[in-house]
Amino acid sequence: MSIAEKAIVYAALILADDNVAITADKLEAITKAAGVEVESIYFNLFAKAFEGKDLNELLLNVGSSAGAAAPAAAAGGAAVEETKAEEKAEEEEESDEDMGFGLFD
Repeated sequence: MSIAEKAIVYAALILADDNVAITADKLEAITKAAGVEVESIYFNLFAKAFEGKDLNELLLNVGSSAGAAAPAAAAGGAAVEETKAEEKAEEEEESDEDMGFGLFD
C-alpha cells in the first residue's frame, strides 16, 4: 500500500472517529492538511468504497461472524489463501507422522 493510500485510509478513520460522513472533499482536505500528495482519483474511489458503511462498526466486528464477509472483501483473499496454505502444510506433516517415520528419525 502506498503512502497516499495509507493517508486516505487514516483520513477516513479520522472522519469516522468524529462521526462525519466520508466524502471525497473531506478526504482531500485532510490529506492536504497533512502535506501528503495524493492523486485525485483516489479520493472518489475511497469515498465510494466507504459510502453507506459505518467504518467504526466494520472495525469493531472484524472477528465476528456478522462482519466476516466484509474483512475478506476489504483485505482481498490473501489472508484466506495464506490460511489454506498453512492448513495444507500441516496436513502434509501429519501424514508423514502417520506412516511411522519423520524427517529427523
